Amino acid sequence: MTAAKGFPPFPAQRGRSTRGRSWWARAWVQAMEDTSLDNGQLKKGRRFANSGQVGTITVSPGRIAAVVEAPEDRYESVVVVDQLTDDEWSRFLDQVGSRAGHIAALLDGDMPHDLVSAAEDAGVRLLPGIGDLDPSCTCDAWELPCQHAAGLSYQVAWLLDDDPFILLLLRGRSREDLLDELQRRATTGTVDDGNESAEVERLGVDAGAAFAADVAALPPDPELPSKVVIDDLPITGTAPLSEAEVGGPDAAVSLPLLVLDAARRGRAQLNALLTGSPEPWVLDEWQDSVRLAAEYPELRARLEDTDGLEVGVQAWTYGGAPGLDVLVSSWAPDGGELVRARTELQAAADERLELEISGNWLTSSTVQLRLDKAGRWHPYQRAGDSWLPAGPADRDPAAAFALNQSTE
Repeated sequence: MTAAKGFPPFPAQRGRSTRGRSWWARAWVQAMEDTSLDNGQLKKGRRFANSGQVGTITVSPGRIAAVVEAPEDRYESVVVVDQLTDDEWSRFLDQVGSRAGHIAALLDGDMPHDLVSAAEDAGVRLLPGIGDLDPSCTCDAWELPCQHAAGLSYQVAWLLDDDPFILLLLRGRSREDLLDELQRRATTGTVDDGNESAEVERLGVDAGAAFAADVAALPPDPELPSKVVIDDLPITGTAPLSEAEVGGPDAAVSLPLLVLDAARRGRAQLNALLTGSPEPWVLDEWQDSVRLAAEYPELRARLEDTDGLEVGVQAWTYGGAPGLDVLVSSWAPDGGELVRARTELQAAADERLELEISGNWLTSSTVQLRLDKAGRWHPYQRAGDSWLPAGPADRDPAAAFALNQSTE
């Protein structure tokens, strides 16, 4: 059973933002605030978070708890979060293990947008949404969350800023559990039989038994086919670095990373074929160059001559391959989807909002949303005569539009 983790109380402080610095901490706060029926309790909760009155925070699978010192009494506040099922964890680990950059980012205190998006595409919702948080408190307030539970939730956003593994612990697995499982998968390999993950049986026999066995006669040479057809094999991207370019003083860094990347891409492709999960996006040479630069910063200097590299890396970081696709191309989705999104945005706007529909784009004077083929909206902002990625993709056009406005 996964042990709980305790975090010492935050001291009293003035002026610290309770919304969090990281995008995943802000998503946590947004889920909590969307659950609230009383903005007054949220305002008081922000004061509690900064007052130093929230005690030690205990985080365990599916539960956060702390004692809150109020002037009139002491209260125990709790926030409950649904844990992922074993099947959901297996699919999430498939996504983490398919890219070396995901593991490195998590260990470095970052949670890549494309990891969360890929998990959602595999049916695993890692970040909480409206209604996913269940707050309670021993005070007699009827509002959910009350000011005490809200204060606790705001401080959890600070914890998430420093360590995204806390969110994974809330969903059911500790940092140690996850890394052990990823290491096991890397050394044994896994396949999914539809019900549970099973280790792939390793080929070979015990060394002592092999040496003790009689040497058998070699079988006759098999008849080899005169031609091997490879035209129908799935291609998942063209490596942008030729063998000649890999050489030189940086070969000790470049070559191992390219070999590791090829192995991970191959495993992702094989996993898709075995489990029926989405196959890796087909990438052209430029797109694969951007992907490598985004996932392996050590290779970026070798790719600096790639046109549009920085903007491409930004688009990939925010939205993975679909985000890169909407950066460089447009397509024609069902027109009704764009009309519905425009109507929702205009109804939610505080003032008259003019939005023009063009292909998969919704465009105002300074803000643009681009719909990808996975059903997510990518926010863009005008920069001179160009449009640049402005934030992570979201399935809710209003959420993507609001994020875009907040960065103006």
